[in-house]
Amino acid sequence: MFNYVLIPGAWLGGWVWRDVEPLISEKGHKVFPITLTGMGERVHLASPEIGMETAIQDVLNVVRFNDLNDILLVGHSFAGKVAAAVADRIPERIRQVVYLDSFRPDNTSEPQGSFDIESEFGPMPKGSFTLQFSEKILRNIGKDVVGKNRKWMFDKCTPWPVKLATDPIKLSRPPNLVRTAYIFCTLSGDPVDEIIQGKWGKLEGPYRIMETGHYPMVTRPGELAKHLLELPGT
Repeated sequence: MFNYVLIPGAWLGGWVWRDVEPLISEKGHKVFPITLTGMGERVHLASPEIGMETAIQDVLNVVRFNDLNDILLVGHSFAGKVAAAVADRIPERIRQVVYLDSFRPDNTSEPQGSFDIESEFGPMPKGSFTLQFSEKILRNIGKDVVGKNRKWMFDKCTPWPVKLATDPIKLSRPPNLVRTAYIFCTLSGDPVDEIIQGKWGKLEGPYRIMETGHYPMVTRPGELAKHLLELPGT
C-alpha cells in the first residue's frame, strides 16, 4: 500500500481532490491532500513572502509529521515544481512522482521553473502579490468544467501568490533518479502530441492521456483515480 500525497495547482487547495480521495482510499491506500500556504483554507496566511520554499516545506512537513514512506507524490500544474523539489530532498521516501498536466523538471542543476506571470495572464493590479482566478482562465484551460463543478470551483478558488510562479527551483540531483510518470490533459492548451514525441524534452517514465481540460480531478475523478492507482505498477 502507498501513501498518496496530492499537491494541487494554482488557486486550489486540498478540497479539489474531494472526489478522487475516496476512490484511492477504498483500495487501502492512505491519501494526504495538501493545501499550500496562502490558498484554500490557508488563504488567511497569504503574504508577499510566500514562495516556493514555503510550498516545499508545506509538503515536507506533511511527510515528516505523518512518518510517510512509499509515497506516490502527485504535482498538478505549477505544483510539479513543488513535487520535483520535494522528491529531490527526500528521494528515499518517494515511490514515484506523477506530473499531472504540470511543470516537468529538466535534467539540470541550473535554477529552473521561473516564469513571468504577466506574460501569460496579463498585467496585474499595481501592488498586488496574488493573481485572481477568472472566467478567462477557466475558458482557456478548463472549458469542460461546467454546471455544478464550475460553481464549486468559483466558490472555492482563492488568489494565487505569484511568487510561487516567479521563484525557480534548484535540484541537487538529476530528477530522473526518482521514478517518474506523467498524466497529460488534451484540452488544457499544451501540445500533447508533441510532448509525447519528445519535442519538449524526453519523458522519463510511463504516461497516460486524458481527454479533459486542466482539472481532471474535478471533471473526471474516476478516470484520474484509476490512472493514479495503476501507475505505480508500470
